[in-house]
Amino acid sequence: MALLTPPSAPGSPPPLPHVRGPARVRARSALWRFRFLLAAVCLGAAAAATVQALRPPGAATVPVVVLAHDVGAGAVLAAGDLVVADVPADAAPGGAFRSPDDAQGHVAAVDLPARLPLAPTLLADTALAGPAGTVVVAVRLDDPAVADLLEPGLHLDLVAARLEGGPGETVARRALVRPAPGARAPQGGLLGAAPTDDGSPVLVAVTPEEAVRIAQASVGARLVAVVVP
Repeated sequence: MALLTPPSAPGSPPPLPHVRGPARVRARSALWRFRFLLAAVCLGAAAAATVQALRPPGAATVPVVVLAHDVGAGAVLAAGDLVVADVPADAAPGGAFRSPDDAQGHVAAVDLPARLPLAPTLLADTALAGPAGTVVVAVRLDDPAVADLLEPGLHLDLVAARLEGGPGETVARRALVRPAPGARAPQGGLLGAAPTDDGSPVLVAVTPEEAVRIAQASVGARLVAVVVP
């Protein structure tokens, strides 16, 4: 079957060929079709830039030594207990340690929580540490001269004698005498120390429970030291 097309009318021009418009015209047409999407993108970018410009600058931080985990009073700090962390400058205590080597080997003077920035005021020298599970307390004995006769390393039973009389009470057993900071070198005398009358307290390592009993007894009793093996 042949498909017949009507002949062109006499004198009519031939049909125009399909020609694509210029690139600029096509680009304008595309922008017009997507004008709402482009407007939304531009508004989002402007809002993000505004928020970034208005955001306050981050707080200044400083690197300090903090505890990697909780540490109990009397614990000697080791390398595994210490890490360096950036903390806000206004949260760092005065004189905070900057290197783990500065705090390593010192003793926690009190119970210290994890992530706490360390400063010298929170620590004590190893001379003030006692055996594991003990705390160091200062004891003022009834006889001031006895305190100067006691060498570090001796063991004492501490007896509380009530002022009103009655039987005494042993408040600590085998308390370990610790060296006092700045103690004078022995100058002779009984047990290697020269007696004085200044009534210096004695540092002893005792259990936490004994420390409580010593504190209670020191209010209304006289403390007497008995040297034991």
